[in-house]
Amino acid sequence: MRDFRELDVWHKAHVFTVDLYRITACFPNYELYGLVSQLRRAAVSIEANIAEGCGKKTSLDFCRFLQIAFGSASEIECELLIVRDLGFLVDRDYSKLLNQICEIKKMLGAFIATIESKTRKFEPANAPEV
Repeated sequence: MRDFRELDVWHKAHVFTVDLYRITACFPNYELYGLVSQLRRAAVSIEANIAEGCGKKTSLDFCRFLQIAFGSASEIECELLIVRDLGFLVDRDYSKLLNQICEIKKMLGAFIATIESKTRKFEPANAPEV
């Protein structure tokens, strides 16, 4: 088990979440329960899944939660395009959030790959494929 506060990717996800909350506070009120809510929940999901995965006993369990976090980051990337195209985001804020989420995805992808490669080293050679 790990301390999520020690992970750079968790810190970046946390900063992203705070930035996203601040930026989406200026969105139209009619989107509060639509895109604003969806974006915020997905952002919280990234850092929460990293934290929850750190509390798991096995590396495979941890990796599964990192993959869920990666999926939430991909969801946000799509939703950022939507809010930009709807005119809810100025270019500066869009670029900032997009750069942050792309960096988080790169870090998560590398972290997942590292864990998977270390896990494969310890798999029995004759294990049946699933």
